[in-house]
Amino acid sequence: MADKPTSGEILGVPYNFDRPNMRRLISSYWEPGEGMLVEKPFGIGYTLNLANWRSWVVLAVAGALLWHESGSGEDTDETDEEPVEVIVDDD
Repeated sequence: MADKPTSGEILGVPYNFDRPNMRRLISSYWEPGEGMLVEKPFGIGYTLNLANWRSWVVLAVAGALLWHESGSGEDTDETDEEPVEVIVDDD
């Protein structure tokens, strides 16, 4: 039986199931001169290139949204809401 390839592309999406080592992990997340997205060092798809400033903007926006979401749950108190009366007309 032929060996299956451990890396390649399926429908334009890259995959890599080779055993990762530290050098490959670091070089995958830090690729100066490349775009914002680079191939994952292990698995399917793409990941952020931390050498690109746009990736840091994405991380900052995601962090701000998470911080805002976690803080907004403390400000609203559901016990202050008054009950609502629902009238159903059976005609």
